[in-house]
Amino acid sequence: MQGLLTVIKPGPLSTLQDAGRVGVRHLGISQGGPADLQAWGWANWLLGNNWGSPALEITLGGLTLRAEQRCHLALCGADMQPRVNGQPLANNQSFTLAAGDELQLGMAKCGVRAYLAVAGGFIAKPVLGSVACVMRDQLGGHLGDGSKLAAGDTLAFASRAFSSSHVADFIPRCQLPIGALPHYREAATLMMIPGAQFRFFNDHSLIQAFNQPWRVDPRSDRMGIRLQGPILHCNIESLISEGLTLGAVQVPPNGQPIILLNDRQTIGGYPRLGTLTPLACARLAQCQPGQKVRLGICTAKQAQTQYREFRAALKDSHTL
Repeated sequence: MQGLLTVIKPGPLSTLQDAGRVGVRHLGISQGGPADLQAWGWANWLLGNNWGSPALEITLGGLTLRAEQRCHLALCGADMQPRVNGQPLANNQSFTLAAGDELQLGMAKCGVRAYLAVAGGFIAKPVLGSVACVMRDQLGGHLGDGSKLAAGDTLAFASRAFSSSHVADFIPRCQLPIGALPHYREAATLMMIPGAQFRFFNDHSLIQAFNQPWRVDPRSDRMGIRLQGPILHCNIESLISEGLTLGAVQVPPNGQPIILLNDRQTIGGYPRLGTLTPLACARLAQCQPGQKVRLGICTAKQAQTQYREFRAALKDSHTL
């Protein structure tokens, strides 16, 4: 037995995302997955969901959903002034909708992306092992064809979310630990592991890059985020295209970096300054156009330690 949420208003871009499509880049297919891995992970954590459970990624806001059955949900990430039947709802916590209740999200006040999880996870047919929606590849999502949500669509969720005989009926309202609460208005420092072509950028431009702020360019999406700031000069005249990873900092001839996110292409031929850590990518994904960021340097070991600490925090017990 499944429950349903009906989409009343989809907002500009709302998609279903699990942990992403892995092992397929040799086919030229993007990984997809949540742009902000942390907010997505915490939304599932609030409900006791397993890592990888599909949740909605809501970009900018404007989403309205109606519950067709009682269900238990959690909302994390950007503050979109959530309301239930017109009554304000706190962000970064779990909550329950009764049948007929409407969840309304306004436009993002701070941050860019919110994540809505349901107890047990949303249900969709996997494509190449994942339900992650990649619109450019026309893969995944709630319909399996890379579609974003549209008015009148329905989202299926597991019976766990509303079964009268399951824990969902006894789930208390949970909130994020204080240490996990996001601070999206603050200037972000994005930690980067230097790449193989790092030494080919001239010294002056490297000093500028790590000592002056950058601004997020409005021309940004799930494929990549452009930065505006000091000009980076590279001495490489030509480069054979090579595989691209999440967070790759590509520098085109204009010297303004493009940081590649989840829906990036699989290869590229611009020199790379380095690679942002997964958590730095998550933070960048919440930066609004014009927001200031800084670049910092870290080692691969430091990045791994930071990521493992994040995953370990999600395994810590909470009130469930």
